Formats: sequence, structure tokens, C-alpha cells
Amino acid sequence: MATFEASLQQLEAIVEELERPGVALDRALLLFEQGIEHLRQANGELVKAEEAVKVLVAKAGGVLSVQEFNG
Repeated sequence: MATFEASLQQLEAIVEELERPGVALDRALLLFEQGIEHLRQANGELVKAEEAVKVLVAKAGGVLSVQEFNG
């Protein structure tokens, strides 16, 4: 399974290729299909991240605080 970042990179590459002049219809359809799959993968990763944030907020009693980082 691809990471969110990898899926976004693939989507960007697909968009770049689709924006080039002269892309054959069959190639465009294949790229579109691949793009949809990468979009689904990225969305799945976002859903997982959202669930993880919900769990963290619940563990914090619904209250989160921001602290300044003094690295």
C-alpha cells in the first residue's frame, strides 16, 4: 500500500502527463483510472489519520493544549 505522500506524487505526475498536448485517448483513460486509485489510497490514509486524531483527542479528555517547542 502506498503512503499518502507517494499517492500525491503519483497524482501530480498523472496530472502533468494529462496536461501535455497530444495525449492519446486510451492513455488518458488509463491515467485517469490510475489517478482514481491513487486518490482512493490517499483518501484512505487521510481517514486513518483523522481517526488517530480523534483517539488522541478523546484520550486528552477532549482538551488539547499547544506548547511552544524550544528545540
